[in-house]
Amino acid sequence: MSDIKKILIVRFSSIGDIVLTSPVIRCLSQQIPEIEIHYVCKQSFETVLINNPYVHKLYTFKEDISELFEELSSEHYDLVLDLHKNLRSSRLKRQLKIKSFVFDKLNIKKFLVVNFKLSKLLPPKHIVDRYFETVQTIGVKNDGKGLDYFLDENDNLDLSKLIVRADKKFIALVIGGSYYTKKIPLNKLLAICALAKLPIILLGGKEDQAIAEQILKQFPDLINGCGSFTINQSASIISQSEWVITSDTGMMHIASAFNKKIISIWGNTIPEFGMSPYLPKAKNRLLQVSGLECRPCSKLGYHTCPLGHFKCMNDVDISVVEALD
Repeated sequence: MSDIKKILIVRFSSIGDIVLTSPVIRCLSQQIPEIEIHYVCKQSFETVLINNPYVHKLYTFKEDISELFEELSSEHYDLVLDLHKNLRSSRLKRQLKIKSFVFDKLNIKKFLVVNFKLSKLLPPKHIVDRYFETVQTIGVKNDGKGLDYFLDENDNLDLSKLIVRADKKFIALVIGGSYYTKKIPLNKLLAICALAKLPIILLGGKEDQAIAEQILKQFPDLINGCGSFTINQSASIISQSEWVITSDTGMMHIASAFNKKIISIWGNTIPEFGMSPYLPKAKNRLLQVSGLECRPCSKLGYHTCPLGHFKCMNDVDISVVEALD
């Protein structure tokens, strides 16, 4: 549509969800001549987009979207692309009073899947492909080139002194996560470290340091990156890794953006929600415990297993790690 010259994309959070919008950003930029793309997200996630060359202006807010009402109203957008669809994005659209396209988050279907295990209700489509359904009426199509993640040269870490193997191959093991029931538990992390033949770099936030220290007690040769790196520095480590082992996290999607080989381990969430690694490599493995009546127990996660057994993670078979090289 030639009449669209300036567009605002809305996706407030979080790391993985924002990374998953990157193909839409790219295709809008490349398929609509001279379009100007603005993006709004929470301030804590601006790092994910700050280096994206297809985003002409990035707006962020700290506490409430109303902080940006005046500025965004002055931009006179032709279209708002709401890829978040919540109360805050609805408030923003009411304020701007312009045409908008809204992504269907399938919340009712996800509620039925979580509470009644009606998984057949979910469409067999990745969320990226469903994002593109939101813009198909303006002629924007998926170019099939996968996810994007852009780093500044200052984010790139020289790991040559940390990885002593001659071939420099290593595994990036992501131990962090937004919820306990999405994280790989300590017993599985220890088992992974015992099976792995390649060196391992642990990735996580400051809140994961205690777990990392417990792992290092048994495997002192591992490299602990928990709390030591920024999001983009962690992304740099992932970009240089041979394998990425992760649960359902934002780092999993960053790994997909760098076209890495991924072992994804699934706890209370399920890939059928549409957020498995996008355009996976043939060697990728998706590990989960099938047939659990309690799974999925949430579309997001909990701070503890509701039933106390955490079988979705504790019973997962991680023997495939032994063959990684």
